[in-house]
Amino acid sequence: MPSSTEEVSDLGMYKFIFLFLSYTLFFNGLTAKRPNVLFILVDDMGARDLSNEGSTFYESPNIDRIANEGMKFTRGYATCQVCSPSRASILTGKYPTDHGITTWIGDAAGEAWNKRGRNDSHFPPEYERNLRASEITLAEAMKDAGYKTFFTGKWHLGSEGSWPTDHGFDINKGGWDVGGPRGGFFSPYINPNLESGPNGESLTLRLGQETADFIEAHKDQPFLAYLSFYTVHAPIQTTQALWQKYRDKADKMGLTKNKERFLFDRRLNVRQVQDCPIYAGMIEQLDQAVGIVLDTLDKHGLEDNTIVCFTSDNGGVSSGDAYATSNLPLRGGKGRQWEGGIREPFYIKAPAVTKQGAKNATPVNGIDWYPTLLELCGIEIPKKQKVDGISLVPILSGNKIQDRPLYWHYPHYGNQGGEPSSIIMEGDWKLIHYHEDGRNELYNLENDIGEQNDLFAKEKNRAQQMHKQLLAWLKQTNAKFPKPDPKFDSNKREIRWKNIESSGKQRLERQHASFLDPSFKPNKDWWGSSVD
Repeated sequence: MPSSTEEVSDLGMYKFIFLFLSYTLFFNGLTAKRPNVLFILVDDMGARDLSNEGSTFYESPNIDRIANEGMKFTRGYATCQVCSPSRASILTGKYPTDHGITTWIGDAAGEAWNKRGRNDSHFPPEYERNLRASEITLAEAMKDAGYKTFFTGKWHLGSEGSWPTDHGFDINKGGWDVGGPRGGFFSPYINPNLESGPNGESLTLRLGQETADFIEAHKDQPFLAYLSFYTVHAPIQTTQALWQKYRDKADKMGLTKNKERFLFDRRLNVRQVQDCPIYAGMIEQLDQAVGIVLDTLDKHGLEDNTIVCFTSDNGGVSSGDAYATSNLPLRGGKGRQWEGGIREPFYIKAPAVTKQGAKNATPVNGIDWYPTLLELCGIEIPKKQKVDGISLVPILSGNKIQDRPLYWHYPHYGNQGGEPSSIIMEGDWKLIHYHEDGRNELYNLENDIGEQNDLFAKEKNRAQQMHKQLLAWLKQTNAKFPKPDPKFDSNKREIRWKNIESSGKQRLERQHASFLDPSFKPNKDWWGSSVD
């Protein structure tokens, strides 16, 4: 039995240990800095538009650095095949069916759609045209936790009264109603929230520099820097020097000899090759801008305390708009229901959490950014906030998450050939339900990444189970659906598609061949930019 002296001695030792640990924890709590967050969002970048994703024509060393120093999700997805819904989902952690923005803001709905001479069979439904004030955004949650919040670039989540500063961002440089740069990619910008620089200044580089300046000014406090590029959205514009560089590169690679760049797929012609020197120049300038920001983090010793994220809002534009890139071997692109429309670069570098060069094939979605970043920053999701996404921190830490289905609902027509459809994905299985005629397609992505082999008839039981589950989810989320147009004329639609496939394809082939012509001359409003 221990003596009273021994008891006193032990008690003193325990008190010493307790006080030591308490002071240590208190001191660390005072001195430890919450991680900063740099979130980089690119507009319309395809899953194959980067060097580290397999492109041999485009060059992206700075962006590749993010992928190589953090975790690269090889099956990262946007929440929608067009921009505004995906952007709202990143900020709220919600599916588009929940926040109500189901197409790009400004898109026609109802009878207004077919008044444009589309000759489509249905009227797309109405949708929310502003991010609701009631939504709690990533910026609001982080601001409430003591973060300084900054936004620059493309917003496209509503009109004045629903701009970045109305949703938690302290500073807004360039975010407003529109989805594309009204003044093009070179100053003057025609943007009420971004002062124009010298004539010829690059918008892309300017947004990178604005972000770098913010980081420099707030390096001593935790911050969220949300860099939302307008690049690589149309109009496609680059400098003369960069056009020349990639025109010459295309020539050396034998790409200038291509006689056919487009293939008709269901409703529109789709680009089959990456050889556009203008688009390649845009990607290089984007990469330069990312480099400016990463160098600023390094300069101030912030790289080990800054979470860096990189992604896009939808697939690359392979049909419609500028027909700028190819997403092969993925089928389709922006606006379309196949993998080329929704699969994205999806990178997270979280110091002390992610291992350098890590890759993960778990299907993840834009709804997951919100809970993931809050957990990494030690911030609880607000109790009144409904979130559809899940935190990816277990994966980042080398563990797994529970298997779950992922959903998409796009009851609209894409300018890029997209059809009103809904999707359920379970592991490698993907079912697409079409709202025009009720048909379904079923693909196994592991064996058929190009979605060429429809297994609906062969996998009847699986398809029916997935279809039933999808319909239940749509009902649960009060999803809106397109309605038949009583004046629909299928003959007119067929004529339109045939014209697109024939004369439309010929026009595209001529235009895109001209981009590689040594005598190519672009519009005078952007050639000769003073900034390379």
